[in-house]
Amino acid sequence: MNILKNRTILGLISIVLSLIICFGLTPMFNNAVKSQVEIIRMVKDVKQGEVITADMVTKIKVGGYNLPTDVLKEMDSVIGKYAKYDMQSGDYILYSKLSNTALTEFLYLHELDGAREAMSITIKSFAAGLSGKLEAGDIVSIIASDVGDFRETIAPPELKYVKVLAVTDGRGYDKAYTDDSKSDEERELPSTVTLLVVPTQAVALAELENTGRIHLTLVYRGTEENRNAFLAVQDKYLFSLESESKNDDETYFTEERGNIGGQEVVTDGE
Repeated sequence: MNILKNRTILGLISIVLSLIICFGLTPMFNNAVKSQVEIIRMVKDVKQGEVITADMVTKIKVGGYNLPTDVLKEMDSVIGKYAKYDMQSGDYILYSKLSNTALTEFLYLHELDGAREAMSITIKSFAAGLSGKLEAGDIVSIIASDVGDFRETIAPPELKYVKVLAVTDGRGYDKAYTDDSKSDEERELPSTVTLLVVPTQAVALAELENTGRIHLTLVYRGTEENRNAFLAVQDKYLFSLESESKNDDETYFTEERGNIGGQEVVTDGE
């Protein structure tokens, strides 16, 4: 306490601290602000999923102070990569904005083998599309209400198990690639769902789209092996339509469904 009360000592301490700040910390800070680093910047607008080419980017020098840690600085780290999100001219390129492989939302259309087709149907209400919870890879069943003159509700057996390829909002962006940084108010609800179908199913869907209100129920979300097992059950039924009609569709699907995934799966209503 005696030392602290000594004004001379306190004055000397203040002078020493001032010198340290003036001749030590301040120059270091100024050097950091003035230091230049080369980074990659966009010179053209790029849409989500596009491949980054050499004419879309340039290398510039900017102040190194307060730059994001994952900003990319080498052309090889950018060219040939895929944009995860829309980017505009002048944007810095961050590692988190790029993908090494083509986005799945574009790959699924390249994997069609001719036997199956991709078809989109409209989600006419929030509830009809499972309240925005559908995801690519889900196995769903199709139910249609208000069908025909008698406004019937039907569950076509040829649409019992159908695979979801994509869930898309009104801007054309698939759900999996919506920017998660956006608030709930900024996110758009799904407008359409794209399904993997055979021609028979496509015809049935087109008719239901125009004559009724389509609802989708979630049947399965899980492993690829089990998804394929559900589709195999559906394929077997569709094949059976070509040879003979089934008298009891629900019994057929219940029996076939029992062994999927090595365990019994209880159907609705059982």
